[in-house]
This record gives sequence, structure tokens and C-alpha cells, in this order.
Amino acid sequence: MTKLSNNSLSLGLSSLVDISLEPDFSTICGYTEKDLDTVFEPELTSLDREQIRSWYRGYSWGGAERVYNPFDILLLFRRREFKSWWFETGTPSFLVETLVKRNFPCPALEGIAVGESRLGEFDVGGIAAEALLFQSGYLTVLRVEAHRGRLRYRLGYPNQEVRTSLSESLLDYLTGNPKRREEDSDRLYDLLLDGDIAGLERQFRSLFASIPHQWHMSNPLRHYEGYYASVFYAHCAALEQPVILEESSSSGRLDMSLRMGGRVYLFEFKVVERAGKGAALAQLKARGYADKYRHFGEPIYLVGVEFSEEKRNVDRFDAEMI
Repeated sequence: MTKLSNNSLSLGLSSLVDISLEPDFSTICGYTEKDLDTVFEPELTSLDREQIRSWYRGYSWGGAERVYNPFDILLLFRRREFKSWWFETGTPSFLVETLVKRNFPCPALEGIAVGESRLGEFDVGGIAAEALLFQSGYLTVLRVEAHRGRLRYRLGYPNQEVRTSLSESLLDYLTGNPKRREEDSDRLYDLLLDGDIAGLERQFRSLFASIPHQWHMSNPLRHYEGYYASVFYAHCAALEQPVILEESSSSGRLDMSLRMGGRVYLFEFKVVERAGKGAALAQLKARGYADKYRHFGEPIYLVGVEFSEEKRNVDRFDAEMI
């Protein structure tokens, strides 16, 4: 439930106090770690505690203590199965359409910084996309930062359930081809696990080629550079694997990184008509983005992906292993 304008409520409810971000009330909307250790301790038998945390914990209203989604936890204990219980109660078609129509870059969902006033918006017709996502539970407070004497809230996905499920919904909308999404995800998972770079290139070329021609004709989003990266990102984020975006280093910001199967994948995205051929891989190498990952002792794949607005597909897929 998102906020409603006080003006639309009856006189008796016109003086409301918003406690959403007050520390004293930060745990009233979910179960804490202590709750699981005490009240629900008998139910934890045979369940992987780290998997429970990854799937259902993460909601926070101050960036400090994180709580579990009660709806998910109760259904998990009843059904003994990890599923997107809360997300499946309703497809957020309105949210997805809002993000797309406003040309909101999907990768930005991993870490948006907003002020407190924006989080408190309640005008449904003009509410910021990040405020709508926060108020409806699809984003949460990762941490609170001080900026020029004011508080800023860094938002992101609360847990794996929301990241995976919302990414799948976004991918269905962005590609206009939801029927092949599950098959594509299974194939992508295996390719990353095996380090099959040639297969990855074929997979993404096939993905973009499968987008219906009518979708390109009717949807203005195709003109935006962020569209191509959004499709690529949503495809990877739906894998239930940790994806890191816009990771900072001393030489700049890497577009996307992914660790999987004992391998590190570093991605840089460009539109070839704007950046020129070979620019993506060249930037990965010139800025030394791989340096901070060498301590893992794992193979590192530099992957430069260049999209073509004219071809509506991947134009170059350059990769090197170091």
C-alpha cells in the first residue's frame, strides 16, 4: 500500500504522523533475526538459514536492522519451499509500465540515492518512480548517507525474491516475448557456469533477434541507450546470482560484474553508433577494471558488448580472458 494524500481522507484522519523512516519503528513491519531464533526456532529444521536470509530478509527503513517479509516466512514454514510467495500475489504491471514509460534505466534499481522529501511523495499521478517502488515494497533502504548536510537514502532491492521476480517482469515487458524467458534463463545460467563466451554471444544475439518487430515499431524506448543495457541486465539479474552494477574503482565505474561458477565476468556496454567499434573492450582494458578482482584467483572475462540501434541487436561482442 502506497501513501495517500491527506487531503483525500476524511477530516478525522487529516493529521497523520509519518513514522516510516523513524528508527524507533524500524522493525514493526517484519520479523527480526531474534524472532526467527526464538519464536520460529522449531520451524527452521531442515531449512538453510543463509538461503532464508538471501530470499526473504532485507527490508529496512533506516539501513541498519533488516527484517524478513512475514508473508514469505509463514508460507515458507508451511510449504517448506523457496518461492516468490509475496511477489506472486500480484504482478506489478503498473510499476513495470511506469518504469518503461518514464525511460527509467533498470540497472539503476540496484542503488538509487534519493532525498527524504522524494521518498515521502504521495501524488500518484506525478510520484517519482523510485518513491513508488519504495512505498510498494520493491525497493528498500540499503543505507543512509549524509550529503551537504542533508540525509540521502540509498535504495536497492531488499532480497533475491524481489530482484529475480521484478527482473523477470521487466524482461518480459522489455522484450515483448515472455514465452521464451524461462528457457533463455536456463541456457544463460549454463553458459555462464561453463565460461562459454561464444555461447553467450549467440544467446544475446538470439535474445535481441527474438524481440517482435511490432514492439520496435510501437515502443519509443528503443531509441534510448539504456534500453539495451536494461534488457541485458534484466536477463542476468533474473538468474538468482549476485549482480553488481556501476561498481566504482579509482579509474571509473564498471557497468556490470557477475561472479559465477568460479569465474568473474566484467561487462561494459556501448552503442556502436555513438561510441565507435571496439570502444567497450578498450575501456575495460584501459581503465584496469580487472585489477580489483585478481585477488580472487579466478579466471576473469572482460566482455565488451556493443549494441546497434540500426540493427536492433548486438553489433560486437568482444571478450578476453585474463
